[in-house]
Amino acid sequence: MKQAISTRGAWVKNFADRHSIGIMLFPYGLFFSLFIIIPVVAAAGLSFTGFDAIQRPGFVGLNNYITLLTADDVFMKKVLPNTILFSLVVGVGGYVLSFLLAWSLAQLTKVPRTVMAVIIYLPSMTGGVLLSAVWGVIFSGEKNGYLNYALLRLGILEEPALWLQSEATLLPIMMLVTLWSSMGIGFLAILAGIMNVNQELYEAAYIDGVSNRFQEIIYITIPGTRPQMLFGAVMAIVNTFSQSGVGAALSGANPTPGYAGQLIVPHIEDYGFLRYEMGYAAAVSVVLLLLIRLSSIGAFKLFGSKEDG
Repeated sequence: MKQAISTRGAWVKNFADRHSIGIMLFPYGLFFSLFIIIPVVAAAGLSFTGFDAIQRPGFVGLNNYITLLTADDVFMKKVLPNTILFSLVVGVGGYVLSFLLAWSLAQLTKVPRTVMAVIIYLPSMTGGVLLSAVWGVIFSGEKNGYLNYALLRLGILEEPALWLQSEATLLPIMMLVTLWSSMGIGFLAILAGIMNVNQELYEAAYIDGVSNRFQEIIYITIPGTRPQMLFGAVMAIVNTFSQSGVGAALSGANPTPGYAGQLIVPHIEDYGFLRYEMGYAAAVSVVLLLLIRLSSIGAFKLFGSKEDG
């Protein structure tokens, strides 16, 4: 009996030694498959069906994609342009702002740098309720809304403006609010990268002819923080395209008034959870996945190394 137990224990130990990498990766592979691979494959499969969440899915081929590109005027005229503009302003603008803020904080001493980093990071942790509570009061359409009150007192407005119901102002306000809350983990990663650049590189650069801070950023800081810059770019892309609750939280409706602030994710929610056109919603989600992938490839081209590509 003891010999059998000893033999079994030796076999288990030998198996663990030979397959240690696989054993360590198994939990990650399991959860990655359950929550990433399987949902993506299922969404891709559903995109070729007509599915209302009650009856069995029926194969419709490319009809959902044809409808999306030729018959869905809301998507082509409102949702897609809104998403592209929103992504350019919030994604690219927020990314550049993250780098500039991180670089500025890196010039401070430890205590003020830490305090300012926490203040800048905190808005990224706010949820939709707090977001609507803070910014909803500022842009309220009532006379006592902060912005309306100030503009009425200054004589700029004659009557209160409905900022969050206007097709002209809702999307810019969404961009402002999202920029305010976009300094998240990507911002912290860039700040950490800048703080860890070897100071001797700056000294050598000034000896070699670098004469100002702009050249220092271009030739030393950005190349020295490429991994963190890449991480920040990917996080900015994913967070921007996955925005869903901003328009609904501010305007109080999904779809937003006149589809003025409608983005791709709320469009998916509209068709998937309100109209129960799951197959069509899955097709839109596949298009969203392709947009994220194409944007990520661009980020890898800019900041990735040859090994990353």
